[in-house]
Amino acid sequence: MLRNSSILITGGTGSFGNKAVSMTLEKYSPERIVIYSRDEMKQWEMAKLFVNDPRVHFIIGDVRDKEQLTRALDGIDNVIHAAATKIVPTAECNPFECIKTNINGAMNLINACIDTKIKNVVALSTDKASAPASLYGATKLVSDKLFVAGNSNTNGHKTRFSVVRYGNVMGSRGSVIPFFLKKGKNESLPITDKRMTRFMITLEEAVELVWHAFDDMVGGEIYVKKIPSMKLVDIANACKPNALQKIIGIRPGEKLHEQMIGEEDAMYTYEYDDYFKILPVIYDWSKDPNRIKDGVKVKDDFRYSSDLNLDWMSINELEDWINQSMGQVKGE
Repeated sequence: MLRNSSILITGGTGSFGNKAVSMTLEKYSPERIVIYSRDEMKQWEMAKLFVNDPRVHFIIGDVRDKEQLTRALDGIDNVIHAAATKIVPTAECNPFECIKTNINGAMNLINACIDTKIKNVVALSTDKASAPASLYGATKLVSDKLFVAGNSNTNGHKTRFSVVRYGNVMGSRGSVIPFFLKKGKNESLPITDKRMTRFMITLEEAVELVWHAFDDMVGGEIYVKKIPSMKLVDIANACKPNALQKIIGIRPGEKLHEQMIGEEDAMYTYEYDDYFKILPVIYDWSKDPNRIKDGVKVKDDFRYSSDLNLDWMSINELEDWINQSMGQVKGE
């Protein structure tokens, strides 16, 4: 589906976008990939990485601007929606701005994709959209609902929308691992709560989940990859094994544990070898055999959260990943 196609990535200068571009160029050799984002400096820095690849293009624009979005989508086949205002405390203090990007921006993209007859759209979601406790999570829940319902508003154009949902991306910009690693020898590591747990997914796995969504989607599905969990204190020990840890308390809007599938979604959720799929409630699409395929229905009281996970990453496993992927030496 992606091979020889034209792909646009909103918010494509982030950690996900950088990895998605390099991996997709190598695996699928698309005709072109367009990075659509509003930060010209990040675009300039990213452009230097692909300066010798004529398939990579950049357009300055904001998902809040439907006219510019529509222009950028001209000739595009597939879209990955990664643009978001996502820092939880910042969103709590600036809710209007978060809503403009995460909700209004999603509406603009859905309408623009339908108007320009885009074939397939995969939107990136977050664990925080499941039973949200923060403004950011609430906006992403609304965004997920918009993309799911977008499949009923295509007016025969057959634009398909689906969503992928995952938790903490290891080593991504703004995640806790590089934050801990940058701490000096004598600095303590701030720990919000000793009980806190987080899901762990690599950027490569996040990109592969998006690829799978493009291959599998009928429209309206929310894909959730099976990934391991870790305690925050163990993440800190893997990053800086000899550092002191200081308990600072949970920040506004922050959860003790991450949840990607709640009990309210369990009756519409199916399990597969490497992932779960939440099917859309509307129009009885959750009963559609083409969407279910070979999935097995989970129990009605099922909940996929980082504290109840059966798969856990060890300190040694994270240390090995840090040494291999981030060029860090244990104990530095």
